[in-house]
Amino acid sequence: MTNLFATALPAFLASLVEFVEALTIVLAVGVTRGWRSALAGAFAATALLAVLVLAFGPALGRVPISLLQLVIGVLLLFFGLRWLRKAILRYAGAVALHDEASIYAKQRSLLEGAGTGSQRIDWIGFATSFKAVALEGLEVVFIVIAVGATAGALVPASIGAAAAGVLVIATGLVLHRPLATVPENTLKFCVGVMLSAFGTFWTGEGLHVEWPGADLMLLALIGGYGLAAALAYAIARNSVRARRELVAAQ
Repeated sequence: MTNLFATALPAFLASLVEFVEALTIVLAVGVTRGWRSALAGAFAATALLAVLVLAFGPALGRVPISLLQLVIGVLLLFFGLRWLRKAILRYAGAVALHDEASIYAKQRSLLEGAGTGSQRIDWIGFATSFKAVALEGLEVVFIVIAVGATAGALVPASIGAAAAGVLVIATGLVLHRPLATVPENTLKFCVGVMLSAFGTFWTGEGLHVEWPGADLMLLALIGGYGLAAALAYAIARNSVRARRELVAAQ
């Protein structure tokens, strides 16, 4: 149960965000450049990502577990704090919210402006779709390998990521439009808290820290990061509000 909680859930949530962003661009490519090119690019990128998982996932099993926990713990902590910072700034109004609908419209406009080739495969569409899926998918691969290998549960992490992919793709096929209603910033906030907590926990494990309560310490770390993030949001919101009032008074 601990492995399922500590691997499948964060992998699912993080992958959900990345798959939504990739799907937005793939849909724009399909509508403007043709579905053959969009799907070919997406499948090619997916195949590349699958090879990376198969190549590097098992290889991590030969690395000493304490070193693996330390290195990946630090990377996950950095990764989680980066997502958390962006989510807090967007909630506070310091940075614009990520709008999948506007991204879809912008991407579609750019693709419509490019010339259309006569080939069976439109290479502009193929390259755009491939790049979107590959770049977003690399973050998914990193999380799956890092979380799964460190916790010794690569399969649950892969299942979590795969479930997110199936959910997003199925929803995209049904709605045939970007998933603008998905609360992406909320997902990034939650994932940022969880990855920061897991990164801290595994960094401590790599340094041979004896956590009180063992794996249950994860719950305390998640709660602690959640409270710290809420406090940071309050400070950022007040700062943004004060800045706006100052500008309005001038």
